Amino acid sequence: QFKMAKSKQPVVSAVKKATAAKKAVQQGSFSHGKSRIRTNVQFHGPKTLISGRTPKFPKRSKPRRTQPEELDASDIIIHPLTTESAMKKIEDNNTLVFIVGKRSTKPAIKLAVKR
Repeated sequence: QFKMAKSKQPVVSAVKKATAAKKAVQQGSFSHGKSRIRTNVQFHGPKTLISGRTPKFPKRSKPRRTQPEELDASDIIIHPLTTESAMKKIEDNNTLVFIVGKRSTKPAIKLAVKR
């Protein structure tokens, strides 16, 4: 009534595939390396990537200079002095009083005031 297949080759290859699959499931398809024996109780995590800052805007309104150059007007005259004694000088002597930078010279101050 039922006739058997004459060639047994497809059956044999299917059995081989099945045993290979069984072996892969039991062992796992990835090789597992040997784990290292820990001799220290502290765990030091791996060094991660430390990237530099990429700011959206500058921290300072005026960039710092790398080399000593000519001073700006804003470097020479910092701000006017508005104390009582300074106001008295303005009224009596017709003199302006400013707080100036350390590196500014008298001729530089004169030029900055004229500007």
